Amino acid sequence: MDLSLAGKVAIVGGASQGIGYAIAHLLAAEGAAVAMVARRTEALDAAVRRVGEETGSMALAVPADIRKAADCTRIVETAVAALGRLDILVNNDGAPPLGELDTFDDAAWDKAVQQNLMSVVRLSRLALPHMQSAGAGRIVNITALSALQPIARFGLSVATWAAVLGYAKTLSLEVAARRITINTVCPGRIATGRLAKVFGNAAAGAADDAVLMDGIVKDIPMQRVGTPAEIAGLVAFLASRHAAYITGSVFHVDGGRRASLI
Repeated sequence: MDLSLAGKVAIVGGASQGIGYAIAHLLAAEGAAVAMVARRTEALDAAVRRVGEETGSMALAVPADIRKAADCTRIVETAVAALGRLDILVNNDGAPPLGELDTFDDAAWDKAVQQNLMSVVRLSRLALPHMQSAGAGRIVNITALSALQPIARFGLSVATWAAVLGYAKTLSLEVAARRITINTVCPGRIATGRLAKVFGNAAAGAADDAVLMDGIVKDIPMQRVGTPAEIAGLVAFLASRHAAYITGSVFHVDGGRRASLI
């Protein structure tokens, strides 16, 4: 399927590794120029080199902390100045720490809100005028299945990503007539460093710890964890012309784990 992304420009957050890297790589492979954002400069530079070498598309490193308003402004301004336009924004980052909700003080809550919610609000607000100038646009938010199916100790993520769902749905209604779509992807258990952090170091690779992996996949109907490439495939589709009539939607990509009719 031709996704018709040649000539498009994308900003992808959390792009030095994991899901963000997979998304940036696939968008570049489909012909888009990609501004890749992450906090760690060395890892980001290496990721940008790989994407450029392996896809032949333009990849731009934008080291930034999306928790900071000034950095959000710089991300969009840098991408547009260097690449000439903006068509696609993928809001993606890590996640706040785990823990019981009554143990988090105001500072922890503020950091979670800045990371998960306000980064989406700011980057989307900054991106919209450029997308309108381009005649269309795509915003895709990456959250997690826990935003739909809460898990104990994930409360900072659950609360702030649930807010993203409400924000994205409302924004989708307000900008639909401008041919700008807003959709949200909620990955389940995906083989990334985050999975290793939550379940143990063997979780991301897992081949050397069958017992641990059995515990992780026991409630996944497909009996395996997903891959970053499987999330990237959906994001690339949502960023394409084929998804022009899809907006305000939430997609759980979880191997069938969400036990719900909707």
